Amino acid sequence: MDFTSLLELDRLAKSTGHRLTARRVLYETLRRDAGRHFMGISGPRGAGKTILLQQLAAASEDGCYVSLDTLAADTDLFALLKGLVERYGFRRFFLDEVRFLKDGLGALKKIYDFLEVRVIFTSSVALRMKESAHDLARRVRIHRLDYFSFREYLAFSHGIHLPRLSVEDFLAGRIDPAYLRTVDRWEPYLSGGLMPFALDEPEPMPLLKSTVETVIARDIPATLRLHVDELDTLRRLLAFVGRSAVDGINYSSLSKNLGITKYKAEQYVRAFEDAFLLLPLFPQGTNVLREPKVLLMPPVRLLYREREEARGGLREDFVALAMRQTGIPLHYLKGTRGQKTPDFHIPHAGGSVVLEVGGKGKGRTQFKGFQADRKIVLAEGAALAADRRPLHLLGFLA
Repeated sequence: MDFTSLLELDRLAKSTGHRLTARRVLYETLRRDAGRHFMGISGPRGAGKTILLQQLAAASEDGCYVSLDTLAADTDLFALLKGLVERYGFRRFFLDEVRFLKDGLGALKKIYDFLEVRVIFTSSVALRMKESAHDLARRVRIHRLDYFSFREYLAFSHGIHLPRLSVEDFLAGRIDPAYLRTVDRWEPYLSGGLMPFALDEPEPMPLLKSTVETVIARDIPATLRLHVDELDTLRRLLAFVGRSAVDGINYSSLSKNLGITKYKAEQYVRAFEDAFLLLPLFPQGTNVLREPKVLLMPPVRLLYREREEARGGLREDFVALAMRQTGIPLHYLKGTRGQKTPDFHIPHAGGSVVLEVGGKGKGRTQFKGFQADRKIVLAEGAALAADRRPLHLLGFLA
């Protein structure tokens, strides 16, 4: 086996890793992670998984970066790594996009069992990663790399470095004015700046559009058995969510409006969730149907509506992403017919917290008659009050 080209790509990747000194929050988590298990990084296309992997490889004295999309699909990954171990003494491997190999994930079990190496690998399709975690059991730990949090965006795009804001300080309103002053940066963040590739692209939305089409035409069919005509249904589903108001978008409404079964609607939503384009939230409460409220990964909604038309939906998309980045479970609230309810619920050690999301003039009307330990309005702007928090502050919790 000729390793010359592989070693040259490894050298180039490490050179890039040394040159790019700004690092994502996940970098230190992966650097500190010890033990025998392998680590997987899943996340949307364009989130920076390749750069993160190159930085990790550059910091490893006995590591080798391998871009698997440069290899033939039927490459024997076990034999490849075994050869690199025996010839060059590598003990750590950084494998980019294992999904490109026909049996890339399957080979990891054999590598774990028979080679004394550590592996960090990436994939843009979460379904494959979930399958690997199940098949490899204790052998792999999966980490998610999302688009930038607002805090990361400020650091990478504007050189503004602020510590993570604790949930306790956020709820108590203990907010340093420096966090409030960043409100002017939130609009460009939500309009595309949260995508890491926007750092080098002044017009990132056309690239996002191409990414969405790649997900539909390549990524989802690689994990689901679909008929050719189903690809157009996938496009129509995403467009329907993007052009609709956020309330009432669930399996039932998708089934009715797209002319598909609820089973198919659920299957498609899960596929888009695994491809990091949809953010379904399940309800909180009793006696409610267990159908999710279907939100979009920001800023995908802007592919289908103008900024002002999409403003309300984007706010809720942002809340869903920001809370996912913190690891705190988020549920939407669903009342009885005709009852007004707040938007979201989160658990907290001090009791339940309900959140109402809106614009600068948002008030507490949705809270009337609704019981909770804490009730907070999340609104655009920098206004801070006893029961009111600036919406953009959620982006500092991760």
